[in-house]
Amino acid sequence: MNNIALDFGFIQIYWYSIFIMLSIFVGLTVGFIEVRRRRIDENFFINMIFYTIIVALIGARAYYVMFNFDYYSNHIIEIFEVWNGGLAIHGGILAGLLFILIYTKRFKVDTIKVLDICAVGLIIGQAIGRWGNFFNQEAFGPLTTKAKLLAMKIPEFIVEGMYINGEYYHPAFLYESLWNLVGFILLLIVRKKAYYIKKGQLTGIYLMWYSVGRFFIEAGRGDSLMFGTVRVAQAVSIAMFLAGLWLVASKIKGSKFENLYREEVESASSF
Repeated sequence: MNNIALDFGFIQIYWYSIFIMLSIFVGLTVGFIEVRRRRIDENFFINMIFYTIIVALIGARAYYVMFNFDYYSNHIIEIFEVWNGGLAIHGGILAGLLFILIYTKRFKVDTIKVLDICAVGLIIGQAIGRWGNFFNQEAFGPLTTKAKLLAMKIPEFIVEGMYINGEYYHPAFLYESLWNLVGFILLLIVRKKAYYIKKGQLTGIYLMWYSVGRFFIEAGRGDSLMFGTVRVAQAVSIAMFLAGLWLVASKIKGSKFENLYREEVESASSF
Protein backbone atom coordinates (compact mmCIF):
# COMPACT_ATOMS: atom_id res chain seq x y z
CA MET A 1 0.00 0.00 0.00
CA ASN A 2 1.27 3.47 -0.87
CA ASN A 3 1.23 5.62 2.25
CA ILE A 4 2.15 8.79 0.35
CA ALA A 5 -0.84 10.92 -0.64
CA LEU A 6 1.03 13.59 -2.62
CA ASP A 7 4.59 13.51 -3.93
CA PHE A 8 6.04 16.83 -5.08
CA GLY A 9 9.54 15.44 -5.41
CA PHE A 10 11.15 17.74 -2.84
CA ILE A 11 8.46 16.93 -0.28
CA GLN A 12 5.99 14.12 0.32
CA ILE A 13 2.67 14.42 2.13
CA TYR A 14 1.67 11.22 3.88
CA TRP A 15 -1.84 9.91 4.40
CA TYR A 16 -0.99 9.45 8.08
CA SER A 17 -0.29 13.17 8.44
CA ILE A 18 -3.44 14.08 6.54
CA PHE A 19 -5.67 12.03 8.82
CA ILE A 20 -3.95 13.31 11.96
CA MET A 21 -4.55 16.90 10.81
CA LEU A 22 -8.13 16.06 9.79
CA SER A 23 -8.79 14.51 13.19
CA ILE A 24 -7.47 17.65 14.89
CA PHE A 25 -9.58 19.92 12.66
CA VAL A 26 -12.82 17.99 13.24
CA GLY A 27 -12.14 17.63 16.96
CA LEU A 28 -11.53 21.38 17.25
CA THR A 29 -14.67 22.18 15.27
CA VAL A 30 -16.75 20.08 17.65
CA GLY A 31 -14.91 21.67 20.57
CA PHE A 32 -15.79 25.19 19.40
CA ILE A 33 -19.43 24.20 19.05
CA GLU A 34 -19.29 23.05 22.65
CA VAL A 35 -17.51 26.24 23.76
CA ARG A 36 -20.32 28.35 22.35
CA ARG A 37 -22.82 26.29 24.36
CA ARG A 38 -20.84 26.74 27.59
CA ARG A 39 -19.40 29.58 29.63
CA ILE A 40 -15.88 29.35 28.23
CA ASP A 41 -14.07 32.29 26.67
CA GLU A 42 -13.18 31.44 23.06
CA ASN A 43 -9.79 33.17 23.20
CA PHE A 44 -8.89 31.17 26.30
CA PHE A 45 -9.93 27.96 24.56
CA ILE A 46 -7.94 28.77 21.40
CA ASN A 47 -4.78 29.46 23.38
CA MET A 48 -5.21 26.39 25.55
CA ILE A 49 -5.89 24.04 22.63
CA PHE A 50 -2.96 25.40 20.62
CA TYR A 51 -0.50 24.40 23.33
CA THR A 52 -2.41 21.25 24.27
CA ILE A 53 -2.13 19.87 20.73
CA ILE A 54 1.63 20.44 20.72
CA VAL A 55 2.08 18.86 24.14
CA ALA A 56 -0.22 15.93 23.26
CA LEU A 57 1.65 15.18 20.02
CA ILE A 58 4.98 15.26 21.84
CA GLY A 59 3.54 13.05 24.58
CA ALA A 60 2.09 10.60 22.07
CA ARG A 61 5.44 10.25 20.30
CA ALA A 62 7.50 10.08 23.50
CA TYR A 63 5.20 7.38 24.87
CA TYR A 64 5.60 5.27 21.73
CA VAL A 65 9.37 5.73 21.62
CA MET A 66 9.69 4.89 25.30
CA PHE A 67 8.12 1.47 24.80
CA ASN A 68 10.22 0.85 21.69
CA PHE A 69 13.42 2.26 23.11
CA ASP A 70 15.58 -0.72 22.15
CA TYR A 71 14.90 0.11 18.52
CA TYR A 72 15.00 3.90 18.66
CA SER A 73 18.18 3.99 20.76
CA ASN A 74 19.92 2.65 17.66
CA HIS A 75 17.91 4.76 15.19
CA ILE A 76 17.84 8.18 16.84
CA ILE A 77 16.93 10.14 13.72
CA GLU A 78 13.78 8.05 13.24
CA ILE A 79 12.37 9.40 16.49
CA PHE A 80 11.48 12.54 14.54
CA GLU A 81 9.94 10.73 11.54
CA VAL A 82 6.39 10.84 12.87
CA TRP A 83 4.91 10.62 9.39
CA ASN A 84 5.83 6.93 9.43
CA GLY A 85 3.46 6.38 12.34
CA GLY A 86 4.17 5.82 15.98
CA LEU A 87 1.85 8.16 17.90
CA ALA A 88 0.39 6.41 20.94
CA ILE A 89 -2.99 7.92 21.80
CA HIS A 90 -2.68 7.08 25.49
CA GLY A 91 0.53 9.11 25.67
CA GLY A 92 -1.24 12.00 23.97
CA ILE A 93 -4.22 11.81 26.32
CA LEU A 94 -2.07 11.70 29.45
CA ALA A 95 0.20 14.55 28.33
CA GLY A 96 -2.74 16.66 27.15
CA LEU A 97 -4.65 16.04 30.36
CA LEU A 98 -1.70 17.08 32.50
CA PHE A 99 -1.26 20.27 30.51
CA ILE A 100 -4.98 21.13 30.70
CA LEU A 101 -4.92 20.62 34.48
CA ILE A 102 -1.99 22.99 34.84
CA TYR A 103 -3.35 25.55 32.36
CA THR A 104 -6.86 25.74 33.79
CA LYS A 105 -5.57 25.99 37.35
CA ARG A 106 -3.27 28.83 36.33
CA PHE A 107 -6.13 30.83 34.81
CA LYS A 108 -8.68 29.75 37.43
CA VAL A 109 -11.01 28.09 34.92
CA ASP A 110 -13.19 25.10 35.83
CA THR A 111 -11.09 22.10 34.77
CA ILE A 112 -14.02 19.68 34.70
CA LYS A 113 -16.01 21.99 32.43
CA VAL A 114 -13.09 22.14 29.99
CA LEU A 115 -12.61 18.37 30.04
CA ASP A 116 -16.29 17.82 29.19
CA ILE A 117 -15.84 20.07 26.16
CA CYS A 118 -12.67 18.27 25.09
CA ALA A 119 -14.10 14.77 25.54
CA VAL A 120 -16.72 15.19 22.82
CA GLY A 121 -14.23 16.52 20.28
CA LEU A 122 -11.49 14.07 21.28
CA ILE A 123 -13.42 10.88 20.65
CA ILE A 124 -14.50 11.87 17.13
CA GLY A 125 -10.92 12.93 16.45
CA GLN A 126 -9.76 9.49 17.54
CA ALA A 127 -12.26 7.84 15.21
CA ILE A 128 -10.83 9.77 12.27
CA GLY A 129 -7.19 9.51 13.29
CA ARG A 130 -7.28 5.71 13.28
CA TRP A 131 -7.54 5.81 9.48
CA GLY A 132 -4.00 7.13 9.40
CA ASN A 133 -2.97 3.77 10.88
CA PHE A 134 -4.68 2.04 7.97
CA PHE A 135 -2.45 3.68 5.39
CA ASN A 136 0.63 2.87 7.46
CA GLN A 137 -0.64 -0.70 7.95
CA GLU A 138 -0.57 -0.30 11.72
CA ALA A 139 -3.09 -1.18 14.40
CA PHE A 140 -3.86 -4.55 12.84
CA GLY A 141 -5.46 -7.48 14.63
CA PRO A 142 -4.94 -11.24 14.61
CA LEU A 143 -4.32 -13.35 11.53
CA THR A 144 -7.33 -14.27 9.43
CA THR A 145 -8.23 -14.96 5.81
CA LYS A 146 -9.51 -12.80 3.00
CA ALA A 147 -12.67 -14.89 2.76
CA LYS A 148 -13.51 -14.32 6.43
CA LEU A 149 -12.97 -10.58 6.15
CA LEU A 150 -15.15 -10.32 3.06
CA ALA A 151 -17.80 -12.44 4.76
CA MET A 152 -17.87 -9.78 7.50
CA LYS A 153 -18.88 -7.25 4.80
CA ILE A 154 -15.65 -5.32 5.26
CA PRO A 155 -14.96 -3.25 2.12
CA GLU A 156 -12.43 -4.89 -0.17
CA PHE A 157 -10.04 -1.93 -0.18
CA ILE A 158 -9.71 -2.31 3.60
CA VAL A 159 -9.26 -6.05 3.27
CA GLU A 160 -6.45 -5.55 0.77
CA GLY A 161 -4.90 -2.92 3.01
CA MET A 162 -4.71 -5.52 5.74
CA TYR A 163 -2.61 -7.80 3.53
CA ILE A 164 0.68 -7.45 5.37
CA ASN A 165 3.83 -9.48 4.71
CA GLY A 166 1.89 -12.12 2.81
CA GLU A 167 -0.90 -12.57 5.39
CA TYR A 168 -4.34 -11.08 6.02
CA TYR A 169 -5.09 -9.50 9.39
CA HIS A 170 -8.19 -8.20 11.12
CA PRO A 171 -8.49 -4.39 10.74
CA ALA A 172 -8.29 -3.51 14.42
CA PHE A 173 -7.99 0.15 13.43
CA LEU A 174 -11.46 -0.07 11.84
CA TYR A 175 -13.02 -1.72 14.87
CA GLU A 176 -11.67 1.00 17.13
CA SER A 177 -12.67 3.76 14.72
CA LEU A 178 -16.25 2.49 14.63
CA TRP A 179 -16.29 2.05 18.41
CA ASN A 180 -15.18 5.66 18.84
CA LEU A 181 -17.76 6.87 16.32
CA VAL A 182 -20.52 5.16 18.31
CA GLY A 183 -19.04 6.68 21.47
CA PHE A 184 -19.21 10.14 19.90
CA ILE A 185 -22.88 9.64 19.07
CA LEU A 186 -23.48 8.37 22.61
CA LEU A 187 -21.92 11.47 24.14
CA LEU A 188 -24.00 13.72 21.89
CA ILE A 189 -27.18 11.92 22.95
CA VAL A 190 -26.27 11.97 26.63
CA ARG A 191 -25.43 15.67 26.71
CA LYS A 192 -28.67 16.50 24.89
CA LYS A 193 -31.16 14.04 26.38
CA ALA A 194 -29.92 13.28 29.90
CA TYR A 195 -31.51 16.06 31.91
CA TYR A 196 -29.75 15.36 35.20
CA ILE A 197 -26.22 14.73 33.90
CA LYS A 198 -23.69 16.68 35.92
CA LYS A 199 -20.45 18.39 35.03
CA GLY A 200 -17.69 15.80 34.70
CA GLN A 201 -19.91 12.87 33.88
CA LEU A 202 -19.43 13.31 30.12
CA THR A 203 -15.70 12.97 30.70
CA GLY A 204 -16.30 9.92 32.85
CA ILE A 205 -18.49 8.29 30.20
CA TYR A 206 -15.83 8.99 27.57
CA LEU A 207 -13.12 7.39 29.70
CA MET A 208 -15.21 4.28 30.34
CA TRP A 209 -16.50 3.87 26.79
CA TYR A 210 -13.15 4.29 25.09
CA SER A 211 -11.34 2.12 27.62
CA VAL A 212 -13.73 -0.82 27.30
CA GLY A 213 -13.41 -0.86 23.53
CA ARG A 214 -9.66 -0.38 23.53
CA PHE A 215 -9.13 -3.12 26.15
CA PHE A 216 -10.85 -5.83 24.12
CA ILE A 217 -9.60 -4.66 20.72
CA GLU A 218 -6.05 -4.47 22.06
CA ALA A 219 -6.24 -8.13 23.12
CA GLY A 220 -6.01 -9.14 19.46
CA ARG A 221 -3.54 -6.50 18.28
CA GLY A 222 -0.45 -7.78 16.52
CA ASP A 223 1.59 -4.63 17.14
CA SER A 224 0.82 -3.76 20.76
CA LEU A 225 3.22 -1.81 22.92
CA MET A 226 4.49 -4.24 25.53
CA PHE A 227 5.96 -3.98 29.02
CA GLY A 228 7.29 -7.43 29.56
CA THR A 229 4.30 -9.69 28.94
CA VAL A 230 1.74 -6.96 29.63
CA ARG A 231 -0.01 -5.06 26.86
CA VAL A 232 0.48 -1.48 27.99
CA ALA A 233 -2.72 -0.19 26.40
CA GLN A 234 -4.79 -2.74 28.32
CA ALA A 235 -3.24 -1.75 31.64
CA VAL A 236 -3.80 1.94 30.90
CA SER A 237 -7.37 1.21 29.76
CA ILE A 238 -8.15 -0.40 33.11
CA ALA A 239 -6.82 2.67 34.93
CA MET A 240 -8.77 5.03 32.67
CA PHE A 241 -11.98 3.01 33.10
CA LEU A 242 -11.67 3.15 36.88
CA ALA A 243 -11.01 6.89 36.73
CA GLY A 244 -14.10 7.35 34.57
CA LEU A 245 -16.20 5.19 36.87
CA TRP A 246 -15.07 7.22 39.87
CA LEU A 247 -15.80 10.47 38.06
CA VAL A 248 -19.34 9.41 37.15
CA ALA A 249 -20.08 7.90 40.57
CA SER A 250 -18.63 10.80 42.56
CA LYS A 251 -20.89 13.27 40.79
CA ILE A 252 -23.97 11.34 41.90
CA LYS A 253 -23.47 12.59 45.44
CA GLY A 254 -25.57 15.47 46.60
CA SER A 255 -28.74 16.85 45.09
CA LYS A 256 -29.53 15.77 41.55
CA PHE A 257 -30.20 19.44 40.81
CA GLU A 258 -26.62 20.56 41.61
CA ASN A 259 -23.86 21.17 39.02
CA LEU A 260 -26.07 20.15 36.13
CA TYR A 261 -24.61 20.16 32.62
CA ARG A 262 -27.95 21.17 31.07
CA GLU A 263 -28.43 24.03 33.53
CA GLU A 264 -25.05 25.45 32.54
CA VAL A 265 -25.73 25.10 28.81
CA GLU A 266 -29.17 26.71 29.05
CA SER A 267 -27.70 29.57 31.06
CA ALA A 268 -24.91 30.09 28.54
CA SER A 269 -27.31 30.00 25.59
CA SER A 270 -29.23 32.92 27.04
CA PHE A 271 -26.31 35.31 26.39
